[in-house]
Amino acid sequence: MLEAIKLSKSYNGATALDSLDLKIEPGEVFCLLGANGAGKTTTINLFLNFIEPSSGVAMIKGLDVTKEPLETKRYIAYIPEQVTLYKNLSGLENLEYFSALAGHEEYSREQLLKFFEEVGLQREVADKRVSTYSKGMRQKVGIAIALAKKAESLLLDEPTSGLDPKASNEFSALLKKLSGQGVAVLMATHDLFRAKESGTRVDYEARKTGRAVEHERDRARRSREHLS
Repeated sequence: MLEAIKLSKSYNGATALDSLDLKIEPGEVFCLLGANGAGKTTTINLFLNFIEPSSGVAMIKGLDVTKEPLETKRYIAYIPEQVTLYKNLSGLENLEYFSALAGHEEYSREQLLKFFEEVGLQREVADKRVSTYSKGMRQKVGIAIALAKKAESLLLDEPTSGLDPKASNEFSALLKKLSGQGVAVLMATHDLFRAKESGTRVDYEARKTGRAVEHERDRARRSREHLS
């Protein structure tokens, strides 16, 4: 679903990302773990085609994002550290608006409310202005928008930064739910615990090596499958 082939980015001779190779299949949660400057956000931005690579290619569903920028965006949803919503609109109005932008104008109020419930938001808050929402609630609206868009891949840039432990755990549970539905997830984070809790694979130093390191639980699962 998501693939990087020798993906690199440099700025005025300074390397931000060096020959990253990765492939994320449907249902996988791939975490890019590292400190600031490790190339995590650069990788996300390259997949979003916000910036062009110095070399290599970023692909979504087999399509080069630089050659098919509009088509590839049909299959993805993006949730940054701070989800940008219209504060004077309600959560439900934001969901309806962004769903329509993605070409889904067919949803009834009841269907939109079900997306809210699916991400753990109560119906009572749906008609309240987003300006009254906590950060965790806004992140959940972002997930609801991804569900309504029927995104096949989710790009997350430090999505749990600033969340309290309860909200972070709820967010991890949502990722596992999406993974179970076949969504491919690429998450940039500096939180080792959250990466181990949410991810099936982790790349610890994207900029330097671009080498994916499997989680112990993923290796154990593969071993069990092999023995059976």
